[in-house]
Amino acid sequence: MTQSNTTPDPALAVVVKGWPRLSETFIAQELVALEQTGIAFEIWSLRHPTDTKTHPLHDRLQARVRYLPEYLEDEPDRVAAALKAAEHRPTYAAARAAFERDLARDATPNRERRFGQACVLAHEAPAALRGLYAHFLHTPSSVARYAAILLDLPWSFSAHAKDIWTSPEWELREKLSHDSFGASFGATCTGFGAAHLQGLSNGTPVDLVYHGLDLQRFPAPPERPLRVAGAPLHMMSVGRLVEKKGFDRLIAALALLPSEMDWHWTHIGGGALRDQMMQAAHDAQVGHRITWRGACDQPEVIEAMRAADVFVLPSRVAEDGDRDGLPNVLMEAASQKLPILSTPVSAIPEFIDTEVHGILSDDDPTALAREMKRFAHDSALGPRLADAAFTRLRLDFLMAPGIKHLSRRLNEMLA
Repeated sequence: MTQSNTTPDPALAVVVKGWPRLSETFIAQELVALEQTGIAFEIWSLRHPTDTKTHPLHDRLQARVRYLPEYLEDEPDRVAAALKAAEHRPTYAAARAAFERDLARDATPNRERRFGQACVLAHEAPAALRGLYAHFLHTPSSVARYAAILLDLPWSFSAHAKDIWTSPEWELREKLSHDSFGASFGATCTGFGAAHLQGLSNGTPVDLVYHGLDLQRFPAPPERPLRVAGAPLHMMSVGRLVEKKGFDRLIAALALLPSEMDWHWTHIGGGALRDQMMQAAHDAQVGHRITWRGACDQPEVIEAMRAADVFVLPSRVAEDGDRDGLPNVLMEAASQKLPILSTPVSAIPEFIDTEVHGILSDDDPTALAREMKRFAHDSALGPRLADAAFTRLRLDFLMAPGIKHLSRRLNEMLA
């Protein structure tokens, strides 16, 4: 149920989907930095870890980690004790009513599990607890909200991408309304997402807080020799193999590159579409030019970035509305002066002005292939864009300002 035990009864509970997760190192980065500001907290994870590797940041975190029942039937005695205790709380009627209103519009086992997990959190929370903070506005925030009602405490959230764009509007409005036990405040990592949530809010302030990077965690960018036009072009991508990352379009673009062009693409990351993508590459007769590395830890990612010529991330809007926010991997690529080819989806243009800090292409395979050929044949293009992106990163997208803002917000909530 728990991991580590170095923080005695902190005042803040941080609710996350799973811990640790390689694909969410931006959360680990934030939590390590918040600890360094003096905020003591416990992590309450809705799921047990599935990744076989961890990030060095995970090892730096001192907070106790507690695991809620991933499925209520897995720990019936623990859940039963929590439900019985919840029923004796004076706040139970309000929490139950909020849950039943949600259940009427979302009659799923997942909704019932969220309420059960919230009861366990409320039952096992330390007496010193004074507030909750959830990473992601969908499932973790539902658990945090129900638990906050039971405990009669404030709660807050950090929203990112899928949780904003695939959650039903009614649920977002309730979590953003003081009239329905909404959050004390929210933070989100893009101006695009902040404007959307602010438009739905009825009393909950939503702040723009870029994740930013802590450049102390990254090596200085390498001295890259100027590529000779026509030399082999080594491209790479980091991202889960899911629809919104657009790797299917990228594979189709790779198949359009001229046969005389010498190129190789390396992909880092897992994902549900891995077999499908590998088959697509085979069918397009480009599989022999692709390396699928699977999930890698941060040092491996940085090593690959330092060896590559171009970073490619063809993000797009998925059929269910899911989309990226501002992927941290773009800033990580910029930290290593790796030229960027991406798309103008969601908040990516908040970091990259096309033709200035990188190239933002249409995600049509023909357009992507055209831009890859530009990088191959124009040896000055990549270094010019990479230098500008590195400067923008250092001026406007470092981690410290956002952590200072979040720390102030959380301390105000806990007070």
